[in-house]
Amino acid sequence: MTHDAPAYGLWFLVLLNSAIFIMFAFSFFKPNTARDWRSFGAFSAFVVALFVEMYGFPLTIYLLSGWLQTKYPGLDVLSHNSGHLWSTLLGEKGDPHFGPLHIASYVLLASGFMLLSAAWNVLYHAQRLHTLATTGPYARIRHPQYVAFVMILLGFLLQWPTLLTLLMFPVLLLMYGRLAVTEEREMRAQFGEAFEHYARNTPRFFPRLSGPSAVS
Repeated sequence: MTHDAPAYGLWFLVLLNSAIFIMFAFSFFKPNTARDWRSFGAFSAFVVALFVEMYGFPLTIYLLSGWLQTKYPGLDVLSHNSGHLWSTLLGEKGDPHFGPLHIASYVLLASGFMLLSAAWNVLYHAQRLHTLATTGPYARIRHPQYVAFVMILLGFLLQWPTLLTLLMFPVLLLMYGRLAVTEEREMRAQFGEAFEHYARNTPRFFPRLSGPSAVS
């Protein structure tokens, strides 16, 4: 059995990749309120936990190493490719970086960041004018920024699942759901019937297949 070049203990890559993704998300989300910072902080914690296992210490691989070596006797658990657990569990052959799951993860990540950018641009102008954000992504769903964060998290989970991030994911879903409800309560108090009309015509998280809602 041969090993790849050192795949773990690369703490510089942990810091570099965490910083890149967190700053990239920050440039689009630009948190202002305490609620925004809680949302962004939870996302950042997920990203750091992911890259710690991807390049620092593979806790998930370590905990599952006995089972993995029994189930897949030819598997080199110390190689970087072994961290792509979905590929291993699904019996995919070849380099997992070119597998369908990895490609799907890139699509989710790119789509999530694009949605986050588009949503922030609409929200920024709406906040400056003290109006409801109802155009762009907000014409399809009421909380595109939270949906964008979930898409990015799913992209990371498809690419490199870990026990910690798999446990964090449903907690983050619950947190974003509660933040959305709190945000709507504030918008209802601020905009009254205008928000009620918008909410009746625009889904919270999942867009209608029939096309964007007409919100006047």
